[in-house]
Amino acid sequence: MSHHQYVLTLSCPDRPGIVSAVSTFLAHNGQNIIDAQQFDDAETGRFFMRVVFNAADLAVRLPALQTGFDAIAERFRMTWLMRDRAELRKVMLLVSKSDHCLVDILYRWRTGELKMIPTAIVSNHPRETYAHLDFGEIPFHYFPAADKASREAEVLKLVEETGTDLVVLARYMQILSNDMSAKLSGRCINIHHSFLPGFKGAKAYHQAHERGVKLIGATAHYVTSDLDEGPIIDQDVERISHRDMPDALVRKGRDIERRVLARAIRHHLDDRVILNGRKTVVFMD
Repeated sequence: MSHHQYVLTLSCPDRPGIVSAVSTFLAHNGQNIIDAQQFDDAETGRFFMRVVFNAADLAVRLPALQTGFDAIAERFRMTWLMRDRAELRKVMLLVSKSDHCLVDILYRWRTGELKMIPTAIVSNHPRETYAHLDFGEIPFHYFPAADKASREAEVLKLVEETGTDLVVLARYMQILSNDMSAKLSGRCINIHHSFLPGFKGAKAYHQAHERGVKLIGATAHYVTSDLDEGPIIDQDVERISHRDMPDALVRKGRDIERRVLARAIRHHLDDRVILNGRKTVVFMD
């Protein structure tokens, strides 16, 4: 039996026979199911599933499986994806002056935790801003913030030219236009601080300190035209106290942002996230 793994993700209107149809198809095509997770959303009436499998019959290739699965997908009106887990997705990193998330992502990539191919690092600040960082052979692109329309056009052109699958806003402090958000729908992840209550604008951690908050946190979500309101992939919080000054909140906030963004990227790369309207279904490992 092959150790080479494939993954199938799907969503469709819920009805009897979906699990049976999927498992029977894989078995009849010489595949062995390694892991399977499913979720029936009673509120929306939709069914979600993630299946990891490998080949018991090495003669059956992925393109043949994809072609054969079309009939099942059409019968159940599925939105689906079947792919080889060994094929790494291409990821573009957008960053502004704060580089803590960028540094963390690059470390996790170099250590093999984030299995991806970085296509470019893009910033609205010049390369000198990151003189202390080793980007290796990852191309760096400086697109000034002066002309938003032309800057976004350059980024989208670069996404297309590099075949980028996922764009990550690693503390990229520029608001994307509705047009750009639409073109990157479902393949652009953002990280931002989240508090109770929420604070927007500059120095959010200082605002939080002034209000005496007891929890700080971060949210990673897909980008939509609604600023910071896209489908949530991952969140985390940390309790603080009256002893924590603004600099302590900033330090703790950076830690939360790093780990939340890294988890969201890993979940996306591993096909664990399926969109469910304004929400997501995340099959945890």
